[in-house]
Amino acid sequence: MQLKYDAVDQQWTVSSNQTYEYTVRVVDGLFREDGPDLLAGTSAGKRRIIFVDECVLHHYGPQLHRYLEARETPHQVIPLEAGETEKDWRNVERVVTAMDESGVSRREPVVAIGGGVVLDVVGFVASVYRRGQPVIRVPTTLVGLVDAGIGVKTGINFNGHKNRLGTYHADSYTVLDRQFLKTLDLREISNGLAEILKVALMRDAHLFTLLEACGPDLLDERFQGRSPVTDFAARETLRRSIDGMLTELAPNLREKNLTRLMDYGHSWSPALEMHALPSLLHGEAVNLDMTLSLVIALRRGLITAADLDRVLAVMVSLALPVWHKIFDEPSILRNALAEVTRHREGQRIPLTTGIGSAVFVDDITEDEIDAALAWLRARFA
Repeated sequence: MQLKYDAVDQQWTVSSNQTYEYTVRVVDGLFREDGPDLLAGTSAGKRRIIFVDECVLHHYGPQLHRYLEARETPHQVIPLEAGETEKDWRNVERVVTAMDESGVSRREPVVAIGGGVVLDVVGFVASVYRRGQPVIRVPTTLVGLVDAGIGVKTGINFNGHKNRLGTYHADSYTVLDRQFLKTLDLREISNGLAEILKVALMRDAHLFTLLEACGPDLLDERFQGRSPVTDFAARETLRRSIDGMLTELAPNLREKNLTRLMDYGHSWSPALEMHALPSLLHGEAVNLDMTLSLVIALRRGLITAADLDRVLAVMVSLALPVWHKIFDEPSILRNALAEVTRHREGQRIPLTTGIGSAVFVDDITEDEIDAALAWLRARFA
């Protein structure tokens, strides 16, 4: 920290660097009797206030209670609704009220167990409650494991906009356990595979070949690895996805640099997702965004038709949409382009230059969007 005083102008200038440090740990079987302790990575007392996705509580409630009782951990479990329509201020108030009523102490970690909505809502509250409450995150969806659960951003929807309110909050410990995926419906697995495909297209051609070779098995087996081959593929796909995401996030946690590879698939998708609620999941909207971006890249000569066909084939094999009726409303995409330009202070849209590499552009036009939509409509509508 530095403090400077200018006697002439009678003003003080304060400068301070803020260091973020948090841990992301992969485990197998969190709720096993000998599983890792949710107290790990913290120094506060043993009591735990635990917010859990209602669906997760349905599947794992008894295991969770046995797990906590075996460790003699005083706890309060609070169920939360977890659909995208619940990612709003009302749910924020529910979490704040529950924390107030629990008497949680200033440094006592709260626990969030669930998908991206639960992690975002509880993380947002933790970041503002007494200006910063520790939080332990246990993502239970594939999107959570490879994206929503491993960064420092929190966000809630407001006024019809995706993640309009949000914070950066790194005082946390994240536990990743793929065994939670076995009770998900296949559409949710497909939903998360879109975020994995994003990492592959932007920076990891080997990850793409894994999806190309084993993606349908990963989907069908819900990443549980029923054979040595698919078990290796599941572990390696998750490892490369998480490592790729964190490698991109770590130097720029507070997004001082708005030119970000991991924004791929997130230029038009926020508007698509919010307009199509509840018919589109997050990853499905991201995939539609990537599809549109790929066609724009093709028409600019950045990728070959052969590469585009490979990617589209993988998308279809992962049960991801490449066309949706919302594309028949081009005004949504035009407005989304204007919104993202304001949000990023320029378009800063990443486009593939071949599988595993990318370039940023700032000059996409409405005519280009219309032409890309016409291409997709002719092929898939």
